[in-house]
Amino acid sequence: MAKSGTAAAHLLLDSGIQVRINDLKANKTDAEVQALLSKGAEVITGSHPLEVLDDVDLMVKNPGIPYNNPLVEEAGNRDIPVITEVELAGRIHEGPLVAVTGSNGKTTTTTLIHKMIKADRKPVAVAGNIGKVACEVARTTGHDETMVIELSSFQLLGTQTFKPDISVWLNLYEAHLDYHGTLENYHQAKAKIAKFQTEEDFLVYNTDDKEIRKFLPEVKAELVPCSITERTEGAWVDEKWVYFKDEPIIKREDIVLVGEHNLANIIAAVAAVKLNGVTNEAIFEVLTTFSGVEHRLQFIEKKQGRYIYNDSKATNILATSYALRSFQKPVILLAGGLDRGNSFDTLIPFLTHVKTMVLFGETANLLEAAGKEAGVNDIVKVSSMDEAVEKAFELSLPDEVILLSPACASWDQYRTFEERGNMFIEAVHKLK
Repeated sequence: MAKSGTAAAHLLLDSGIQVRINDLKANKTDAEVQALLSKGAEVITGSHPLEVLDDVDLMVKNPGIPYNNPLVEEAGNRDIPVITEVELAGRIHEGPLVAVTGSNGKTTTTTLIHKMIKADRKPVAVAGNIGKVACEVARTTGHDETMVIELSSFQLLGTQTFKPDISVWLNLYEAHLDYHGTLENYHQAKAKIAKFQTEEDFLVYNTDDKEIRKFLPEVKAELVPCSITERTEGAWVDEKWVYFKDEPIIKREDIVLVGEHNLANIIAAVAAVKLNGVTNEAIFEVLTTFSGVEHRLQFIEKKQGRYIYNDSKATNILATSYALRSFQKPVILLAGGLDRGNSFDTLIPFLTHVKTMVLFGETANLLEAAGKEAGVNDIVKVSSMDEAVEKAFELSLPDEVILLSPACASWDQYRTFEERGNMFIEAVHKLK
């Protein structure tokens, strides 16, 4: 069930469609289960018998469930289509649709686009990995209301006709190999952001990313390139300004959001909203006030002279490398988490100004090896977030940065990256 499964079930039931729900951990006495039962759903809990597929025409799969799950494989054997709930959202939303994907920067870019359209006093809703489930939001959007949706590779893989008016593809990097099996599978899942677009649609893409460029010959949508290194026919920057085509939009010195990686997110958002008809005044209003999203390079406080940042949403190596490049001061890096089979060799060049590494989780030993290779002198391993924060303060000096940027998913110790980030913030506040 979870959020997406429950929302999809309600949508289908309210549309007069018969629904059978299968959840291992749910109980028939749960309030959510009772609400679905009252609408006529059939709910099977406690196990995953193959019989749940009998007389089934369509499977709506929770995005986190892998395709090698026995039920999902059996659905394939029976030629039962398997989709994720965003496919339903795409089918029922009647207004403009802006979809954002990428290995990193999705939440920041989605938030920027939503805020810019809202600042222009246009009807807009946000959905997906950020905020509410997409098919829940799509039920309430009007004909003229834009839906901005953040999409993961898990969600995109389960689409069959999903067609945004404006797609935004930020970057493409090695991630989620434990789920997709191969890098090629992961890349193909991401490419579905533009697969069903037509000549009337737009693909905003990062032309600095050579992996994305490989997929462009297959794209039918109008291409809108973005670059922070060269002038393009879309969005680009020079030393002083952010541009869309030939039009200067905002001076770089007026932008509040820090980091080169965020500049790439910003120009992608600018391109998307200019295509949506948003004014420069609305863009200026957002970029001069928005300082970042929660758990993404979030400044917590200055404590005992230390600058403390929560970057718990950095669930892969690229995100952590971006975070590390944002600081010139010595950094005490808190990192580690779920072992997805990645090597951390590509993180080594970005550890040059890391003074100390405080490591935890399944990947602590792998990160320790990378730290030693980079010449980090102080490396300690801990078992809890409280201990990690205490060690970070103990081993740091005033005017240094304490940065939680795990480079790994959280699921070995925490339910979500949000839970991990909140525990970090709580541990910081508890320090005397």
